[in-house]
Amino acid sequence: MPEVLTQAQIDHYRDQGCIVLENQIPTEWMDKVRAEITRFEAEAATLTTSNDRLDLEDSHTAQDPRLRRIKLPHTISDVMRDLMLSDHILAPARDLIGPNLRLHTSKLNMKSAGYGAAVEWHQDYAFYPHTNDDILAIGVLIDDMALENGPLQVFPGSHKGPVYDHHVDGVFAGAILPEANGLDIKDAVALTGPAGSISIHHGRALHGSALNTSDRPRRILFYEMMAADAFPIMGSMTRWDGIADYDTRMLCGTPTLTPRLKDIPIRIPQPQPDVPISIYEIQKGMKKRAFDTISVKQGDPT
Repeated sequence: MPEVLTQAQIDHYRDQGCIVLENQIPTEWMDKVRAEITRFEAEAATLTTSNDRLDLEDSHTAQDPRLRRIKLPHTISDVMRDLMLSDHILAPARDLIGPNLRLHTSKLNMKSAGYGAAVEWHQDYAFYPHTNDDILAIGVLIDDMALENGPLQVFPGSHKGPVYDHHVDGVFAGAILPEANGLDIKDAVALTGPAGSISIHHGRALHGSALNTSDRPRRILFYEMMAADAFPIMGSMTRWDGIADYDTRMLCGTPTLTPRLKDIPIRIPQPQPDVPISIYEIQKGMKKRAFDTISVKQGDPT
């Protein structure tokens, strides 16, 4: 029996490849997460370049510090690690992909008011293909999310289609142009909701997010995970330091040495560009950007 989701919510996710659960994270948790962000913003103000903890906006200066990503926050914040391991996060994931879950990565993407960077259209699975696609990302909405904030946008049902070619001139660029692949941007929906909600999107769902044009920040804490029997394909951008280390990433349940194979499309994200491993840097390989304009409709959250 499902732990927290209704059968209708599970069916919606399986059909659409995304769902929003409003007011999923209690206020006291959100207050603690925001306090941690404030701590990292103070650290960013002391930096001139990005480091292994914090990714800075291209427009960052010491006088006007601009932080766009906290890297692997579960490794540098007890609060964000404990939230990741709570049933607020893991219970809906178990309802969707089973009891045995392994962490792929975590990140906290920040779009400050008026200039927060866009993330071009992509599929997470293009970065890290696995033996099966029971892979999802849970996004914790730290701020109220409306259309003008640059919310996550998803092409509903795209998780059932191809893995698109995210290369430019033979080099992995981590993004595609929807119109070049027969997609109409008007079909995309925005995953919006009040602070404390979570979005869940499938690893093969095509998604992106526009600039934050509002006067409010847009911050989302992402936990990306997969079923424990989904193993990375050689050439994936998944970190692999041996099975012992891999099993330390178990979030709940039991690890396995038996990958589950599923007949699904796969592309290898190789060769890699000679840039820092960051989606923002990798996507600079695009010759044309998709998010020069914003055209998106409100999605059905359930």
